[in-house]
Amino acid sequence: MGKRILVPVDGSEQAHRAFEFVAEEFGDAEVVLLHVVNPAEAGYSAQASIPSFSEEWYESEKAAAEELFSEIEALADGTDLSIEREIEVGKPIRVIVEFADESGVDQIVMGSHGRSGVTRILLGSVAEAVVRRSPVPVTVVR
Repeated sequence: MGKRILVPVDGSEQAHRAFEFVAEEFGDAEVVLLHVVNPAEAGYSAQASIPSFSEEWYESEKAAAEELFSEIEALADGTDLSIEREIEVGKPIRVIVEFADESGVDQIVMGSHGRSGVTRILLGSVAEAVVRRSPVPVTVVR
């Protein structure tokens, strides 16, 4: 039986590369694509204080995640990968580590970074924090 591998995805080129790496190296794996919806990204605008806005924002984020999953799954054509989709809400580092701990994955494969420039410096490296806190081995794809 193949491995169960967690691949956090955020729409970045690095996340796509991480999935491609899994497809090449672990062609018979069970892959869990995880997209974390970060509520901090909703912002603090006047619009965010309207009760229906947060629900609309979340639904929009879920729809975007489903499109992302479909795009990534298309990269699996010709493989025997079994793919599962998961959407969680919270801070990405915490959610990724907790999901890995609670869902029985054998490994995490993730992109080196999903952000660039100032936001990467200010927010720190999600990949680095996951490597430090993960209960399972982590492969970081550049």
